Amino acid sequence: MPKIKTNKTAAKRFKITGTGKITRRKTHNNHQFQHKRKSARRRLESEPEVFQGEQKRMRRLLVLGLTKKSNRIAKAPVDKVAQSNEARATLLSMLSA
Repeated sequence: MPKIKTNKTAAKRFKITGTGKITRRKTHNNHQFQHKRKSARRRLESEPEVFQGEQKRMRRLLVLGLTKKSNRIAKAPVDKVAQSNEARATLLSMLSA
């Protein structure tokens, strides 16, 4: 099966926040700032969230949320108490020897 590759043009244009939202840059934010009001320039700095209808397409381009729980390898549960008891026993055997 071929590798799933991220679309690099989409990766450069969109950013994923810590909560998983996809943000984009606003338009008209490259040049000719002399005739724009200061409040308009400030407004252009904000990065709005991508429209909900486009989110699915963006996630596909950025290869997000494609892994299914059934495909993940489940880790064996770790018994921390038993693990600490074993470590304590090995330390005691090293000290007594």
